[in-house]
Amino acid sequence: MLRNNVIVVTGAAGFIASYLAGYLNAMGFNQLILVDDFSAENKLPNLVGKQYLEQVNRDNFFEWQKTCNYNIDYIFHLGARTDTTEMDYAVHKKLNLDYSIKIWQLCTASNIPLVYASSAATYGNGEHGYDDRHDIVSSLAPLNPYGVSKNEFDIWALAQVKHPPFWAGMKFFNVFGPNEYHKGRMASVIFHAYNSIKNTGEVKLFRSHHPDYRDGEQIRDFIYVKDIVQLCVWLMQYQPTSGLYNAGTGTARTFNDLVTAIFSALAMEPKIEYVDTPLDIRDKYQYFTEANMTKVKKAGYDAPFYSLEEGVREYVSEFLTEGKYF
Repeated sequence: MLRNNVIVVTGAAGFIASYLAGYLNAMGFNQLILVDDFSAENKLPNLVGKQYLEQVNRDNFFEWQKTCNYNIDYIFHLGARTDTTEMDYAVHKKLNLDYSIKIWQLCTASNIPLVYASSAATYGNGEHGYDDRHDIVSSLAPLNPYGVSKNEFDIWALAQVKHPPFWAGMKFFNVFGPNEYHKGRMASVIFHAYNSIKNTGEVKLFRSHHPDYRDGEQIRDFIYVKDIVQLCVWLMQYQPTSGLYNAGTGTARTFNDLVTAIFSALAMEPKIEYVDTPLDIRDKYQYFTEANMTKVKKAGYDAPFYSLEEGVREYVSEFLTEGKYF
């Protein structure tokens, strides 16, 4: 990647993609095309201070591309409908499958390398483990329409004979960090827990409804957004073997650990109350996720990941307490 390359970032006003845009700017990449639905005003602060060439509405992007004056060098396709409580599959299909297919076809026809966002939600209850092997993808059973749509695109991508010169589908695990202020219910547990602590002095966590897990001992692979975008950029720069790659830390931690880290960052004693998991997500709830990161490490990625405590401390002290964006 050269600093004068033109780079498209979809979902650019959203959480991870806006952080990616800022990260690229910090690396000297300012020739960005930001693609999203920019009508949501609560997402626009994510773009303040970003350097870019143009903003393009996602519905107009493919027509725009046909007549634009730029030769696109790379596409990071992070735009998606990410609401795991939206049960209408048609909503997810339109943005997460159909739109992604059009992005793939553009990259294939125009010889553009592609990095796109898949999700750990594709793994469902983890019956097949959390290995980014291609042979298990068609057997995975996601727990909600969001995960289904992400997995359907992975299946479609793997079946293609014609493909971009390089492509990587990144299975994002539980990402947290700056620029998620707009996400409402879908913001990270860290974001909600921080606000609960500031407002009430305590945190409510979901009670376990699984006999193998104690309250608050549900386990997730939490990954700081800075690590996610660093991995995104590494894949695009070094372009190892095309395929699916897990994007977690490889070290799962409990929600109790997470909340304790937030209280610690605020120099407060932990105070936790356990409440029933809402019925609308109870039977779709993952009790354990942990990324097998062997594939990307074998490909040459050796940067250390933030520990949960390090990531929480930076997020809380440098962003949440100041209401700052990245």
